[in-house]
Amino acid sequence: MNIGARLKRLRMLDALTQEELASRTNLTKGYISQLENDTTCPSIATLKDLLDVFGVSMQEFFSEPVETEVVFGSSARVQSSADGEAIKVELLVPGAQNRDLDPALVTLAPGAEMALQDVHEGEEFGYLLLGRVQVQLDDRQYVVKKDECFLFTADRRHSVRNIGKGPAKILWVVTPPTFDYTG
Repeated sequence: MNIGARLKRLRMLDALTQEELASRTNLTKGYISQLENDTTCPSIATLKDLLDVFGVSMQEFFSEPVETEVVFGSSARVQSSADGEAIKVELLVPGAQNRDLDPALVTLAPGAEMALQDVHEGEEFGYLLLGRVQVQLDDRQYVVKKDECFLFTADRRHSVRNIGKGPAKILWVVTPPTFDYTG
C-alpha cells in the first residue's frame, strides 16, 4: 500500500498545502513531504491525527477503493421522448442521482421547444453540436449556433427552442442532477 500517495490525494482533495496540513497536525512541512514521498512511515497516532484532519477513519483509509465505471457506451443510455418525437433526451451516464453532474444528449426537431423550467439550484451548460437554438432565461433570449455553448445559473426560469430548419443536438450538463427537460 502506498500510504504517501493516499495522504497526498486526501490533502489535495481538501485543497491544503503541505504547510497548512503540518500546521493542523503540529508536524513540519518537511515531515509531511517525507510522508507523501514514502521516505518515512507515520506512527499510528500520527496517521490518526492526519486522517482526523480529513474526516477519514483508519478503516476508510485502508479500504481498497471501489472500482467505478469510467467508460459508458450507448447501451448504458436512458432515453426518453416528449411531444411525439420532437424532443429526445438521452441520459449519457447511468445513476446521475449519485453524481455531482448529469450529462445528456438533447435532440430537438425543428420548432420544438422544451418546457419552461422553474428556478432550481445549480448550473446548466450546453454545447451545440448541430443546428441553432434560442435559450430563454426569464424574459431574455439568446441565439446559440453550432460550435457555441451556453452556461447559466438555474436561478431563472429557462427553456430552449430549436429555431433552425433542421434538428438541433445539444450536449447538456446539469449540476446537480435535475434532468427533466421533456416536461
